[in-house]
Amino acid sequence: MKFRRKGSEETEATEQAGAESAEGVGDAAAAPRAQGPWDVSERDVPDEPNVVDLGSLVLRLQEGLELQLQVDERSEQVVAAVLAHEEGALELRAFAAPRHGDIWDDVRREIAAEVTRRGGTATEAEGPWGTELRVVLNVSTPDGRTGSQPSRVFGIAGPRWLLRATLFGKPALDPDDDGLIETALRDVVVRRGTAPHAPGEPLPLTVPGGLVQPPTEV
Repeated sequence: MKFRRKGSEETEATEQAGAESAEGVGDAAAAPRAQGPWDVSERDVPDEPNVVDLGSLVLRLQEGLELQLQVDERSEQVVAAVLAHEEGALELRAFAAPRHGDIWDDVRREIAAEVTRRGGTATEAEGPWGTELRVVLNVSTPDGRTGSQPSRVFGIAGPRWLLRATLFGKPALDPDDDGLIETALRDVVVRRGTAPHAPGEPLPLTVPGGLVQPPTEV
């Protein structure tokens, strides 16, 4: 895939907006993110060919990772970014959060209820960013059999945002702190922006002008 590189004026405006979004957030909110993911006020957005700017998410594509964008068929809006690798995948969704407080408890309960409704299991465990969900869903395999799909769902809180990150495949079963997908997650930069958003509202994702592969529909 080819992507449009961002100009210096846009980068300067991005950094200013990120600094405004971080105002009033204490050190405690950033402590679990000591090694990433980052707020745009904490990390510059480099003008490099392998850096993809999706608006509310800025991703670094290392060799071996493929970017896929999930699009809602009804709204035709991009709802998630997926970094796929032969051993697994990372799904990313960013949401607005209040200046004080954490919405992950409520979001986690909603995810667990939906998993249960679909006949799966969702178990809470302590992970690198606090309480996570370890999910197992029954899925149909390409040969028509029924298999299980394990995943780990993180709710990573930042300055007025929540990053929902879901690991599939090997990273969900046998995580490696230095793995390609785990490193990609820590490299993510979230841009909350200054536009008003209700808590829990998805932060908008945009398709880079140079994207040459069509987004996948969900």
